[in-house]
Amino acid sequence: MPTVPHIEKHFTASDTIRDVVIGMSDGLTVPFALAAGLSGAISASNIVVTAGLAEIAAGSIAMGLGGYLAARSDAEHYLSERARENYEIKEKEEIEKSEISQIFQNYGISAEQSKPLVIELSKNPQAWADFMMRFELGLEEPNPKRALVSALTIAAAYAAGGFIPLSAYIFDPVAHSALTISVVMTLIALAIFGYVKGTFTGAKPVLSAVQTVLIGGIAAAVAFAIARAIS
Repeated sequence: MPTVPHIEKHFTASDTIRDVVIGMSDGLTVPFALAAGLSGAISASNIVVTAGLAEIAAGSIAMGLGGYLAARSDAEHYLSERARENYEIKEKEEIEKSEISQIFQNYGISAEQSKPLVIELSKNPQAWADFMMRFELGLEEPNPKRALVSALTIAAAYAAGGFIPLSAYIFDPVAHSALTISVVMTLIALAIFGYVKGTFTGAKPVLSAVQTVLIGGIAAAVAFAIARAIS
């Protein structure tokens, strides 16, 4: 009797999506809020464009550097914990064996049933350390290229997001009229981004889109109101 093969579909690019979300969400909202705020105080779009480009450049570098340092920190933390596990496996073997047994018991395997598993696993220190890192500490070995990829992804996503609200000011010399176009373009971009983000992350896409639009809209509205009040 023919059977339909069971194909598991798991999303495996969570780190990349997280970086895109971090970069794009800030790229859409921060330059948008800056441009809206300046539009409340000045009428020349070229000033908004100049300030916006400077902010996008600085923001991309800052966000990319932050992503790089965060990824490096994760890698250093993993190596530190791995060294500690290797030491404990060598110097505190019985304690580590009892910890393996306890981990299996947490999954419903009794201490007696776990004995042969513990014995077999303890014969391979490398696999033993891998097991403890994953199931005791919940740590996965990071990709050695992760830091650079994360930095470039966040920076690129920030720049891409930032040019959306700024583009209206590039083509319209009057800041006040450009603001209206920028608002429409950015809110549409925020909605699309929020929807796609929700689809990839498993959240409700429509709810994610609404939340993203509200956050970006509130940020811009506050910046605009402050600039208008000051001017």
